[in-house]
Amino acid sequence: MKVLDLFAGGGGFSRGFVEAGFEVVGAVELGRWEAETYRLNFPNVHLWNTDIRNLHAVEVEKAIGRPDIIIGGPPCEAFTSANARRMKEPLMRLYEDPRGRLVLHFVRFVGDLQPEVFVMENVVGLIDGDLREALRYEFGRVGYEVKFNILEAERAGTPSHRRRVFISNLRLKIKKKRPPVVIEAIGDLIELDDNIPNHRPASLSRKLEEKAWKMRWGSSLTYFRGASGVIRNYIKLHPYKLAPTVMGSSRFIHPLEGRLLTPREHARLMGFPDNHVFLGPLTDQYNMAGEAVPPTLARAIADRILKKVGEV
Repeated sequence: MKVLDLFAGGGGFSRGFVEAGFEVVGAVELGRWEAETYRLNFPNVHLWNTDIRNLHAVEVEKAIGRPDIIIGGPPCEAFTSANARRMKEPLMRLYEDPRGRLVLHFVRFVGDLQPEVFVMENVVGLIDGDLREALRYEFGRVGYEVKFNILEAERAGTPSHRRRVFISNLRLKIKKKRPPVVIEAIGDLIELDDNIPNHRPASLSRKLEEKAWKMRWGSSLTYFRGASGVIRNYIKLHPYKLAPTVMGSSRFIHPLEGRLLTPREHARLMGFPDNHVFLGPLTDQYNMAGEAVPPTLARAIADRILKKVGEV
């Protein structure tokens, strides 16, 4: 079955589907380093490094044919509670915020290409208030009845907490796996090694480094205000628990070292294999790891789709 990945980022969603045996034939991604990273890791995929608002389905179909499955995770900034500036009224986030309107372009592609299956990922805030019925209407308008699947990445074996909504025309129930705790996921990466890709951390000032060594597991160095209250950052991870949700803005203190985790360690906490390499400046590497659909969860979703399609 052929897959098209919209808002592909650094390739977390695609990685899971490839591991499950699907053929990803096309991807759309605007960001420079995200697109370069995607191209490096999936060299045989037709990649459009462009703004999806300027791309038409007929152009995509001409290049790759009609996909059986469309996946993707539009930007979440308009909907996430971590954004203190998100619009107050939920419907305005979808119809007035330019970033929120990108969700409607995912709907447009689904309507134009009519895939057998689609899966769209976002923060659970995407279905706040009247948004659930608005999305039911928008997908219904292009011919699909939708299911709102709220999934936790740790149930798919991801070593970090992550709760997201996956809107699909299928009910997605994933098989539960035991996730590794932090030290099981990154314990072999304590030594910094240039032979391991993306395994150099952002630096801390001497003052913060001294504090990092003395911190208790689970405590934080910094805080910032989100739409729903104060959010902690620079958390010192507990080695024998799952990591908190990894975000693009996340930075974690190593549980046994007075340093930040590296992008590779962030990627491990998201379920990326070590041969998935991130390009660009450190900030972009952290962002790509933290903003991805965890490949472990993507694989579980892909496996479920295989089973569901086989039952039809």
